[in-house]
Amino acid sequence: MADILQPDPKLQIPGRDVSASSSPATVRNECSITPLTPSPSPRVEVRPKMACPFSVVVAIDFGTTSSGYAFSFTQDSEAIHMMRRWEGGDPGVANQKSPTSLLLTPDLRFHSFGFAARDFYHDLDPEEARHWLYFDKFKMKIHSTSDLTMETELEAVNGRRVRAIEVFAHALRFFRVHALKEVKDQSSTVLEGEEIRWVITVPAVWRQPAKQFMREAAYLAGLVSPECPEQLLIALEPEAASIYCRKLRLHQVIDLSLQPILNGLDLDGARPFDSSFRQAREQLRRSRHSRTFLVESGTGELWSELQTGDRYIVADCGGGTVDLTVHQIEQPQGTLKELYKASGGPYGAVGVDLAFEAMLCQIFGEDFIQSFKAKRPAAWVDLTIAFEARKRTAAPGRANALNISLPFSFIDYYKSHKGQSVEAALRRSSINIVKWSSQGMLRLTQEAMNELFQPTIANIVKHIEELMVKPEVRGVRFLFLVGGFAESPMLQKAVQRALGRSCRIIIPHDVGLTILKGAVLFGLDPTVVRVRRCPLTYGVGVLNRFVEGRHPRDKLLIKDGREWCTDILDRFVSVDQSVALGEVVRRSYTPARLGQRKIIINIYCSATDDVTYITDPGVRKCGMITLDLPEPLPPPGAVGGAGAGAPDRREIRATMQFGDTEIKVTAVDVMSNRSVRSSIDFLSN
Repeated sequence: MADILQPDPKLQIPGRDVSASSSPATVRNECSITPLTPSPSPRVEVRPKMACPFSVVVAIDFGTTSSGYAFSFTQDSEAIHMMRRWEGGDPGVANQKSPTSLLLTPDLRFHSFGFAARDFYHDLDPEEARHWLYFDKFKMKIHSTSDLTMETELEAVNGRRVRAIEVFAHALRFFRVHALKEVKDQSSTVLEGEEIRWVITVPAVWRQPAKQFMREAAYLAGLVSPECPEQLLIALEPEAASIYCRKLRLHQVIDLSLQPILNGLDLDGARPFDSSFRQAREQLRRSRHSRTFLVESGTGELWSELQTGDRYIVADCGGGTVDLTVHQIEQPQGTLKELYKASGGPYGAVGVDLAFEAMLCQIFGEDFIQSFKAKRPAAWVDLTIAFEARKRTAAPGRANALNISLPFSFIDYYKSHKGQSVEAALRRSSINIVKWSSQGMLRLTQEAMNELFQPTIANIVKHIEELMVKPEVRGVRFLFLVGGFAESPMLQKAVQRALGRSCRIIIPHDVGLTILKGAVLFGLDPTVVRVRRCPLTYGVGVLNRFVEGRHPRDKLLIKDGREWCTDILDRFVSVDQSVALGEVVRRSYTPARLGQRKIIINIYCSATDDVTYITDPGVRKCGMITLDLPEPLPPPGAVGGAGAGAPDRREIRATMQFGDTEIKVTAVDVMSNRSVRSSIDFLSN
């Protein structure tokens, strides 16, 4: 990290051209400190792998489409226990997790989560259902909201709005109750709350406010107390998957790589794909009776094929987002180094659902679909469930059409709303790839399914291809496909065709549970990822001595008769910089005004490194540390009032610790040894 910019010994930082027309800034409150000395080089506080101080690790994989929990006792860390099966589920669909669906009563109390919420809502009388609050696939809102705060709201299916933090807290509280009951059932000793480490997974491409939002929701849900923040870890989903993939044995994966077959047979890779996919289904079927998975004590056989320095990509294809992380193996036993900052976007399986909704709007009219969703919310949920079940069975080369049952209320409401039958609407529609079945079903041809999947899958393939040509990523040996959407044969085939000859494509058998298991392993040993890439530039706002001709006039600030240049960003770390686990950057500052009794350090971030001032475009305030400065005691024998003989330059030491999934900030008044530990607050702006 030698490339962090350091303040000049003379406290001068080059600025922009002088703006002759601007006037001095006489009142500014943003910056009240100035660098005391040249910045010391950052240093790494090596954190050795320690025995986990907790008795049990419980991980919650909070997904867009489905969620689940798993846990492991630290005394038996090779056994990962998956959550119990709950009542409900869809016929013909393997439900290893629960739908991320939440139901609140009309007076906003928690009613149920998962299958129970979905099925109860489904069985409500249509008029009664309009008063209940049903939330589905609500995680995406946190990613897509640019100004996320504690007051951000979510809209239920019936249109009523509730604070998002409360919705997430209800869901996490549900998992807390169920997980604790199951842990206690399996534990021979009585566990106290502080003996449990919780891990919550989030997409790596999530912005910092969203990660903090999940932590705040966990506090509200009572998982841990804000006074014990280290009891909760935020795990990045593709990282968790990467950690689990280290443990894989050869019989636990499908290899979709295209190996050209001689005599002109199977050059398109159809046979390897089909046979390995059948093999995976069989393996999954056999393992479903057991809810306990054993993992390797060291690393798996697959890892033995990799050498120090080898690179691989983990593509986490979930319900809401696709998250790409590039890792490099640092040593044979496999600590991991992130080579390229997480990338991806909203290209998850939900994109296929949205394409289906758009297709319905095209056939039946957007006004009707919006009205049906508002007036018959439970029936709309029924329709989406029916589509979900068929979506999972869609496969390339399928000859017969997929039938999707239309709820009776859809058929009836359309007739009363439009004055014609659903069948007539389909006949008049320009979309001839969707047919009508006399049994009350939509028949989606293979062409229709291709059309629904294609835009989302094309985005995923394009993103992986663009990543693989970057200099830091070239030469990857493996591509691991994980996440619920990676179970889709449509996605598997598309990735195989596009990339099967450039690297080995590996899919774990239990692909939908890969992140959950990896999150447990991360909770047991958070030091396994040793180097990460910093997603943003971070620094604090400072004053430097004003230099005529170097600093713009509109940055001139006069304090106690001294001329300062205000709004300068003193960088701690730059975007995309490699930061080691536990890497600490320290800065020493002094109050800009003598006799100052309170110091405020404002922390700023930017998505680019091309910034000089905190007022530059794209720079936002992301946190604040307040430190009260007690009046110094007079030295022995001093004459005069308090503070007589005190040194002019009081030292305030600010520290930022990087390399974890979250950033820790501390400020110390050296004279009084008073310190403030702070997390950067991304949700207050």
